[in-house]
Amino acid sequence: MCSGKIVIRPYAPRDWPRLMEIHDQARRDELALAGLRDAFVPLAQAAVNEGLFDDTVIVAEMAGRVAGFAAIDGAELAWLYVDPLLSRQGVGSALVQYVIDRHRGETLHLEVLAGNAPARRLYEKLGFRTVETATGRMPGNERFTVTVNCMDRAALC
Repeated sequence: MCSGKIVIRPYAPRDWPRLMEIHDQARRDELALAGLRDAFVPLAQAAVNEGLFDDTVIVAEMAGRVAGFAAIDGAELAWLYVDPLLSRQGVGSALVQYVIDRHRGETLHLEVLAGNAPARRLYEKLGFRTVETATGRMPGNERFTVTVNCMDRAALC
C-alpha cells in the first residue's frame, strides 16, 4: 500500500536493526510522557518479553528506509512505533490506516499509555475512542504499574 511517499509492507529480517533503532528512540519518548522513564527495555529484550513476532509485523518505508512499524495480534494493534525524527509526517497514520483497511467488519482494539497525548490524538483522528481506563502491570516489565487508555474502533462494513 502506498500513501504518498509511504510504502507499507510485511516485515523482513533485514529490517531488524532499524526496528531496534526506531523502537528504542520512540519508546523512551513514550515512557517519558507517561512518567515511566525507568521502565525502558530495549527492543532486543522487549520483543522476547512481549512476543513481538507472535504477531503480524508490518513496516512503513519512506524513500526506501524503514520509518516505522506496527504489529497486529488478531484485531488488536499491539505495537506502533515511528522514528521520532519522522513524526507528524503521516507514517503512523499510514500504518494504522493499513490495519483498518484490512480489518473491515471487525472492531479494532489498542491500548495507549496514559500521558501519551500524541498517540491518543492520532488514534482519535482515525476513529478510535477510549472505552476504558485500566491500571495494571506493564507487559514485558512487570516491575512497573501502568495506566492505559483502552481504545476501540467500531467495525465498519
